[in-house]
Amino acid sequence: MIRAVRALIVGLGVLVAVPVLAAPGLTVPAAAATPDDEAAGEVINVRLLDEETREPVAGAVVRVLQGGEVVGEAETDDTGLAGFDVPEPGEYDVEVDLESLPEEFAGLTLARNPFTTRVDPGTPRTVALRLVTEGEQVEAGGGISWGTTPQLLVTGLRFGLILALAAIGLSLVFGTTGLTNFAHGELVTFGALVTFSLNSVAGLPLLVAAPITLVLAAAFGWLQDSLVWRQLRSRGIGLIAMMIFSIGFAFFLRFLFLYVYGGGIRFYTDFTGQSGLSLGPVVLRPLDLVSMGLSVVVLVAVALTLLYTRIGRATRAVADNPALAATSGIDVDRVIRVVWVAGTVLAALAGILFTVSQGASYLLGFQILLLVFAAVVLGGLGTAFGATLGAVLVGVISDLSTLVIPAELESVGALVVLIIILLVRPQGLLGRRERIG
Repeated sequence: MIRAVRALIVGLGVLVAVPVLAAPGLTVPAAAATPDDEAAGEVINVRLLDEETREPVAGAVVRVLQGGEVVGEAETDDTGLAGFDVPEPGEYDVEVDLESLPEEFAGLTLARNPFTTRVDPGTPRTVALRLVTEGEQVEAGGGISWGTTPQLLVTGLRFGLILALAAIGLSLVFGTTGLTNFAHGELVTFGALVTFSLNSVAGLPLLVAAPITLVLAAAFGWLQDSLVWRQLRSRGIGLIAMMIFSIGFAFFLRFLFLYVYGGGIRFYTDFTGQSGLSLGPVVLRPLDLVSMGLSVVVLVAVALTLLYTRIGRATRAVADNPALAATSGIDVDRVIRVVWVAGTVLAALAGILFTVSQGASYLLGFQILLLVFAAVVLGGLGTAFGATLGAVLVGVISDLSTLVIPAELESVGALVVLIIILLVRPQGLLGRRERIG
């Protein structure tokens, strides 16, 4: 068992380090980080967006203050990002100089300016600020602006479709093995950061880097099951012990990513700064439309695979009753191996698409893990179709909830709806009552 774990660690190290070292002249993994990322962790990253179009705002002056004194000032780049090293943990005010806004954003304001945030020891803090029309939101972020509802519906749908890619893998693993995998979020981060290495560090086009990442993700999924999870299953390790192991594995992966990539937010070099397309009351970038279309195509392909292919029917049989599936001649271990590979690939794809719209950091998977779990539970444990439905609902509800609550609390709305639905239907929307307990 120890040899298997060591082999997995070595394999993961190769998968992460090779793309980084592929860049010309790069000799150490940490060189992928920018100077702003190499602080001890007391970092504030500020991203400025237009609320209506979700377009990044470049060229705006942002200041960070502590006790009324300016500790940093910078202009946002083409992705709307400005990074600051701060001297110590504590509370800071983030202020945008509205007079410095580019001409196309003139007249817009912020719900709160300055915005107060807190930096914890060793943990980079990311602040997303959104420009709004004067009077659209009250200072607390609780005002209602129904004019933004169509935009929020579409952006929520986009988020939900990408979230569904991650949720399906988690749901299939639970359905076939009974394992609640807390390391699933790190598989999302794996896809995002390895693609960043291939695109921004090694210089490959994103359309080439992404497929290579998916191949590496498939290899990583195969390694996980072959060297760890199958070994644990064959030794009769209980599900609780395996779940605890997955928590430790998640911590290991998360801090490995931190060591290799640093704590800053990463963006791909391709397709940055795209202008939005006006589609009636909705404004979306071409890349957003492509990511939504790709998500739909992949989700439909997964559904058709589960319904009409031999491996899909075998997967559903194992999820329903592994013992009965084994007695009917199905190779349960092979099915589980395929599920691990497919789930890792889907999670990596979700990480790539998330990074396209919001950037990536070593905390990306951890930040969305709770929403992935909410989607799986809301739709019904162990059902891929339920996970898809649950993820779309979570995405839409999260964005729509910002009509009445601050944007920083947008996940709360989805979790409240989850609690209400489970009180009425404990097995989830598409789950079966037999799965409870």
